[in-house]
Formats: sequence, structure tokens, C-alpha cells
Amino acid sequence: MMRQFELVERVKTYDPGANEDALNRAYVFSMKAHGSQMRASGDPYFSHPVEVAGILAQMKLDGASIITGLLHDTVEDTVATLDDIERMFGPDIARLVDGVTKLSRIELQSDQTKQAENFRKLVLAMSEDIRVLLVKLADRLHNMQTLRYIKDEDKRRRIARETMDIYAPLAERIGMHRMKDELEDLAFAELYPDARQSLKTRLAFLREKGGDLVARIIDALNKTLRDGGIADAQVSGREKSPYAIWRKMQRKNVGFEQLSDIMAFRVTVDTVEECYHALGILHSAYPVVPGRFKDYISTPKPNNYRSLHTGVIGPERQRIEVQIRTRDMHEVAELGVAAHWTYKQGAPKTEGKQYRWLRELLDILEHASGPEEFLEHTKLEMFQDQVFCFTPKGDLIALPRGATPVDFAYAVHSQIGDTCVGSKINGRLVPLRTQLANGDQVDIVTSKAQTPSPTWERFVVTGKARARIRRFVRTQQREQYHDLGKAILQKAFRQDGHDLVEKTLDGVLKTLGAASIDDLFVAVGEGHLTGREVVHTVFPPKPDEKGDGKQGKVVSLARARKGKASENAVPIRGLIPGMAMHFAGCCHPLPGDRIVGIVTTGKGVTIHTIDCETLESFANTPERWLDVAWKDAGDAEHAHVGRIAVTLGNEPGSLGALTTIIGKSGGNISNLKITNRSIDFFEILVDIEVQDVRHLTNIIAALRTAPVINSVERARG
Repeated sequence: MMRQFELVERVKTYDPGANEDALNRAYVFSMKAHGSQMRASGDPYFSHPVEVAGILAQMKLDGASIITGLLHDTVEDTVATLDDIERMFGPDIARLVDGVTKLSRIELQSDQTKQAENFRKLVLAMSEDIRVLLVKLADRLHNMQTLRYIKDEDKRRRIARETMDIYAPLAERIGMHRMKDELEDLAFAELYPDARQSLKTRLAFLREKGGDLVARIIDALNKTLRDGGIADAQVSGREKSPYAIWRKMQRKNVGFEQLSDIMAFRVTVDTVEECYHALGILHSAYPVVPGRFKDYISTPKPNNYRSLHTGVIGPERQRIEVQIRTRDMHEVAELGVAAHWTYKQGAPKTEGKQYRWLRELLDILEHASGPEEFLEHTKLEMFQDQVFCFTPKGDLIALPRGATPVDFAYAVHSQIGDTCVGSKINGRLVPLRTQLANGDQVDIVTSKAQTPSPTWERFVVTGKARARIRRFVRTQQREQYHDLGKAILQKAFRQDGHDLVEKTLDGVLKTLGAASIDDLFVAVGEGHLTGREVVHTVFPPKPDEKGDGKQGKVVSLARARKGKASENAVPIRGLIPGMAMHFAGCCHPLPGDRIVGIVTTGKGVTIHTIDCETLESFANTPERWLDVAWKDAGDAEHAHVGRIAVTLGNEPGSLGALTTIIGKSGGNISNLKITNRSIDFFEILVDIEVQDVRHLTNIIAALRTAPVINSVERARG
């Protein structure tokens, strides 16, 4: 355990202006507060905060961070209070200790919700002051270093899994690669001890077989660089860590024997110009491995990591990976945000490029419905490889691999994402589901009339985009369920000879399990309650009236079958697919068709044509049938999908004739499927966007005049 004077001297070596008195007081305060407490290892508990402070001092953090490291467990585990800390060390230290304490109070649980909630609070805390995260990472690192002393195996594995899933990626995201590597290796040792030991054994065998291979390669690279004109380059080499090798084996699905680049070498020079000079020397001296070159100097990673990466068939015909960087870049690569500490110059400045992802996570927090969804989105954000795209003005946007223009639009601004209607990639109009590639210039086309489409969720990959889309869909669904439920209740009350008065519903809300009248309307719209159930709860039927419900429904159904909508029919309009009321895929109803609605629990109402064969399966549940009618002639302005079945001659130009006739008639083909083919004929199902049933009838009539078309009918079922 580090002694008091050793810790102070270590801090003073890199920060001569550190408050020595405060450091001494914090050391003594923590030692007295923890008193005789012991850790699982049998060491005094006080050794833990001292080791955490030592890790922070190795990272050369400011005095406030060191003091926070010493005090971070006092509020949680001792009788000391935040008021005590604020009185002795000031409000800044108290705020930092409070931030770390809030995170530590959440006990690690096996269930996902608790882990997600833990992460959620962690992000909220570190967004206020990133030093909270740095202290928490140091705390986690020392806990991982002493993990073996915990006797409960399940608890050890839970802590290791959380470290692998959450803390190591966070360390990487703020550029602290040295800490990330150590956290990953410690977690790997607990989660996959056999795999780690096997890899260490194989690496030891290779070292024994190759002798001082790494040293010989370093000497050869040094000589090559000196001969090329760079005399003061420093070359270092190492084997990749067991976890890095194991992850690559998993990702590429290959065995250990198939990996040929398990050695990585680093060249550090003085200037950026020398980086590129060294790259040219190595590329001219050794064969280059295709596809292995990455330039993170001109295009840094979001955590500000900068370096040149290349793969070559190097000395002794060994395939090696080489990283070339300046000494300043190396310090940032190893220590990340701690390497260029901003607090020494005054107030924290967390608006740099490397902190942008923090703000994005906060945006996801605001729009995600729950902690599980938040964890899903943020894991997605952290683990995927990235692509770099440009706005028309030249601003660089980093996105996960597989991102689409919709993800890009939301990354630029939430409002641009919400109103996105189209996109141009490198000047060419492309579908919104197109995957972006490195270097693409993306121009988003927007419209004030546009709203997020539920179908976007199928192809977006960023958490921010998915959270915004889901939030919009949830809001829209609730509004539509509310309006639909209110219309159903109004109709049900009218049929029973009553008017719907919202005050009369107040007395039955508890009976029906609804918190408010709005929630009651939504429950009816979703199909969890029927209109008749609500009416009978408000106005209990007399004994001789029971059983009338079925007959009344049959009467209204019979009226609908005659082709005239009842005066009590619930009006509908063109809806977004998948919302509270949607159109059946079996019969594709169109404005002008006679229609009926079927209430489906949790999905709202499905609209069918009155002669749809599917309705036979609902004959025994008349309470699920609902009178519906087209709202007004304005429905023709919405695109509705009609389906036709076509038998087409198998000859050149026949399919072209079909599509030309549909296009000239004002229809738009949304889907086309060949269901049967023979030597003479094709049988095809075609989905066409039309205005109403008359529009579809005109298209069918036009198709029947074409000689190449044998028959065409509206498809049913």
C-alpha cells in the first residue's frame, strides 16, 4: 500500500501546484473513516481508495481527482456525510464524490434491467463532469485486480461481464487504451479462463520456438528507417493480448494457426511529416498486405485517437502490423482524455469532438422508453465499426458501420431526421435504406410535412435514430388508439340509447382498471375492452335485455352487407401502416369498397372488405365486429394498395407492356411476384398504389385491352 508522502510526491512530480495540504487531509480523513473495515482479500479496506488514487496519479490527473479517489467510498461505506466532505474539501470535491457514490450505490444485479439502469446513471453522472467516470474506471480497475478474492463465483462472473460490456468500451471511447486492455484481460481471465490459458501457452511456445524474434524484427525495422533517413525513430514491439487474439478468432471464425498478425509494432517519431515519411520507407522496403492500411491522422477516431496503421510482410517474412505515430499522439492513445487534461487550465471543457458521443447518449436517454432499450442502443453505438461521411459543407460525421442516410440525418440534428424525405449520396439520389460507405458525401432532403416512418426502424442502426422513431410511433399509436376508442364508445352508447358523457365514466374507471378517461379510450381502441362492456358497466342491463348484443351486431352487419354504412359507423382515413387501424393484407380494401372492421387485442382494428373470406373465421365472435366507413372523398388523395392477379404471355416485351399500362393509368407498382411460370404463360401478383377502387378498376380495364395479357382479376385472399 502506498504511503501518504509517496502519493503526495507522485502527484507533485507532474503537478507542482497541487494542494499538498488537501491531499494530506484527504488521506488521513479516508483512513480514519474506514477505520478497521476489511476487504475480501483480508487487507484493510483503506488500501482500496489509496490504490485507486495511485492509479489516478499514474494517469497524471489533477489534485481534485486524486482527492476524490481517496474519498470515493467514504459516504457509501462509512459514517461520513457529503456535508462533512463539503465542509472540509469544498463543493467541487463534494460534487465529484457524490457523483461516484451514486454509481456505487447500485448493486450489481444479474438481471438486465438493473445493469442497464446502472449504465444509465453512469452516463448521466459522467456527462456533468468526466472526472467522475475516470475515478469510477480506476475504482473498477482495482476491483478487477482483486476480483479473485471474492468467493461467490456467480458474483465474480457478473462483475467481469459488466466490466467487459460497459466499462472497457467506455475506457476505449475516451481513448484510454491502456486501461481498456487491462480491464478486458482481467475480465477475460474470469469469464474464459481456459481459453486465456490456452492462448498464453501457445504464445509461450511461439516465443520459445522463435527465440528473440520480436527483438530481431525491431532491429531490422530500426535499420530500415535509419537507411531511409529517419534516425531518431523509436520502434517497440509486442504480442497482441490473449483477449485481442481471441476476439479476432471469434470475429473472423478462424483458428489460432490461421492468424498471422499476432505481433504488433509501433514506430514513434517527432512530427506528422515523419509519420508519412516512415510509412513510405516501410511500404517501399516490404510487401504491403492489401486492405490493412488505415489513416487515423487525417481522419481521427471520435475519441481523438490518431495514428497510421499498416500491415506488411516484414523482416524474416513475418506478417506484422505496424502503427506509426508522433510521441504526442502516443500519449493520447495510451491515456486518452487524461493525456491533455483540461482542468489544469480552469473549468472543464467537454465540448471537444471526443465528447460528442456523450451528448448523443444523453439524447438517447431522453427518447428511449426504458433502461433495456437504452442499453440496447448504447451497446449498438459502442461496439460497431465506424464509417466517416461528410455533409455538403464538409463537416465530418462518424457513424456505425451499416448506417443509412436516416442515421446520418439524425446524427446531424434530430429535426433533420424527423423531416427527412430523401437523400443524395455523392450527388446521386438513393433510397433511404442505402448503407453508407467511408468518404460518402451525404445531402439530406427534408420536408416540413414529413414525419418519421415506422418502416425506418427496420434498417436504421444508430440508437439515436431508433429511439426517436420508436418515440414517434408510440405517440402516434396512442393518439390513434385514443381517437378510435372514443369513436367506438360513442357508437356503443348511441346504440344503447345513451349519450357518451365523460363524467359518467369517472365512476367506473377503477372497475375497468383504467387510470384516467384517456387510458380508458386507449384500452378500448387497443381491443382490451369492448364498447359494450363499458356501456354495461355504466348502465347495467336488465335481466331480459341480456344477450341482445349478438343480435344487434348481426343487424348492423347485415346492414353493412347491403352496402350502406350505418349512421353509427366509425369513420376511418388513410393511416400509417402498423398504427391503430390498418388494412388487411388478405383483401386489400380500397376507398369505394364495402368494409368492416375486426378488433384485434393489442393491435387495434383491421379493415377487411365485406366479402373477404377471412371474415368467416370471426363468425362466432360478433363482439369483435365493428361498423366502419370511409371518412370522406378526401381518402382518394391517399395512396392505397390494391392487388391484381395477371396471366401474362411468355414473350419478349410482355412484362414491359404490363408496367407501361399501369404507369400510364396513374398507378405505381409497389410489389410484383411471379407465382407460377410455364413455357407459354406467367402468373403474376401485382400490388399497385391507387387512389380508390374505381382507379383500380380502370387499370384492370386498360390491362384487358393488351394482346399479351391473357387475363387480369382483382386478387382475393
